[in-house]
Amino acid sequence: MPGCLFCKIIRKELKSNIEYEDETLIAIHDINPQAPVHLLFIPKKHVAQISTMSSEDSVLAGRLLYKVKEIAEKRGWQHYRLVFNNGAEAGQSVFHIHLHLLSGRRMQWPPG
Repeated sequence: MPGCLFCKIIRKELKSNIEYEDETLIAIHDINPQAPVHLLFIPKKHVAQISTMSSEDSVLAGRLLYKVKEIAEKRGWQHYRLVFNNGAEAGQSVFHIHLHLLSGRRMQWPPG
């Protein structure tokens, strides 16, 4: 998607602090962190939001979750929160699905 912020990051048209990258996803540090550790796990395939995913995208969603587990283990993060936002009223501001990993502080409940 030409105008999508995350697509521009994936194409390296915009700089970002990359934590991890492979052929299917990229993990970057959020530029407006809400916790000491705040990563975004972004699939390279453009899908606007969770509610528009197809059944074929379920493998992609699983890959995001598994990669979180691998990176958290590697970095020694034992406690973290994962967040998907779906739609503007849920807090989604970039319409390209992405998974937030928040860690480094005690999380509160309820979150919103």
